[in-house]
Amino acid sequence: MNAGPFPLPAVRAARILVIGDIMLDRYWFGEVDRISPEAPVPVVRVARREDRLGGAANVARNAAALGAQVSLMGLVGIDEPGERVRELLREEGIQGALLADAGLPTTLKMRIMGRQQQLLRVDFENGPSPDTLDELAEEAHLLIASHDVLVLSDYAKGTLARVEALIALARAAGKPVLVDPKGHRYVRYRGASIMTPNRIEMREAVGYWESEDELQERAQALRRTLGLEALLITRSEEGMSLFTEGGAEHVRAWAHEVFDVSGAGDTVLATLAVTRATGLDWREAMVWANRAGGVVVGKLGTSVVTPEELS
Repeated sequence: MNAGPFPLPAVRAARILVIGDIMLDRYWFGEVDRISPEAPVPVVRVARREDRLGGAANVARNAAALGAQVSLMGLVGIDEPGERVRELLREEGIQGALLADAGLPTTLKMRIMGRQQQLLRVDFENGPSPDTLDELAEEAHLLIASHDVLVLSDYAKGTLARVEALIALARAAGKPVLVDPKGHRYVRYRGASIMTPNRIEMREAVGYWESEDELQERAQALRRTLGLEALLITRSEEGMSLFTEGGAEHVRAWAHEVFDVSGAGDTVLATLAVTRATGLDWREAMVWANRAGGVVVGKLGTSVVTPEELS
């Protein structure tokens, strides 16, 4: 299934607003050549440190890498990781609309890497206050009107606790809404334009299916119940399946070598958003998203895909 040349000139004019759970992915890379005498664990001699934007910030980073004009709204703490997020957004050319919550630590995922393998992950996180969520909804109203597409990246950290209100604002403004869902309560996302659950998330929502026909029946029932234009299921090595009023379409996985699937869903969502913003239909946007996901899983950690790589 071919979508033609990547529409880079139109992508550069696209204005994408990403709202969701912002994270900082921190990597400590080192060498492992002995076991600790204190416990049966490897000793990592840290040689290099690297910070990357994660969660909703990684969606924004991917959209910006493809050439779009991107704004990011979300919550951070008044702390060093929060300042690091702001710094990285500036470096990536992303317009930050971040709200600071003094009682909220910036969500931080620290990964200890040895010989290109993840040995340990340590998470720092907490939920936002109701006052901060009120402020987010108020400011989102103004931002949605000045963008072409709204992307909601839900990692269940609390930023999208009132996602229904954000979808309603976008619908009232006539803006498409793309949602990467979390959990199984998909009724929260009623009225979005498209949802992009992965295979595991879809099973949590509708149960196991025994055949492609059964999957199509359940997917279409879910799409109609939620009032979605489309439902895109990412199925790992099985590719992607798109369900619309016109039926079902499937593309095979693009990946030639899978090295790390971290952040692949973010890349798919970002690519879907920027190509849809250029006027491509959902089928064409899916083809580009599938190709981008195939490229990014060949990289280590949360990474991005460039227009040159897609071409």
